[in-house]
Amino acid sequence: MEGNKKYSIGEFSKVVGLTSYTLRYYEREGLIIPNRDKNGRRYYTEQDISWIGFLLHLKGTGMSMNEIEEYIKLRAQGDSTIEQRKDLLKRVRKNSLSQIDEMKMHLKVLSHKIDWYEGKLDHTISDSEGFSEYLKRFE
Repeated sequence: MEGNKKYSIGEFSKVVGLTSYTLRYYEREGLIIPNRDKNGRRYYTEQDISWIGFLLHLKGTGMSMNEIEEYIKLRAQGDSTIEQRKDLLKRVRKNSLSQIDEMKMHLKVLSHKIDWYEGKLDHTISDSEGFSEYLKRFE
């Protein structure tokens, strides 16, 4: 049965796209707790795949390692911490949206610079017009 499959660290590493070194680091940091067989060898399950996937989403939002660790500690305490976990995730979402807005602003300036270069090359922008002057068109 696929749901009960046990993955060695090497297999798990390939499935989740992380190195064994990274998985061991996550284990040391308490981000993931692998199961152990009767010989003490670590193994992972489908549930661990889902958990790592969620952790990678959290990291992808820019969530700091401290925030991830805080989330994990709250999660381990059970449903009594749902409100705190929700508040933490809302804070992370707000910060992530701010980062997205900042990135959009940077990309807008970058696009204007590309357009300015194209205008210089096709002579639709005069040789004397500097980039800062060109940007004033968009204020």
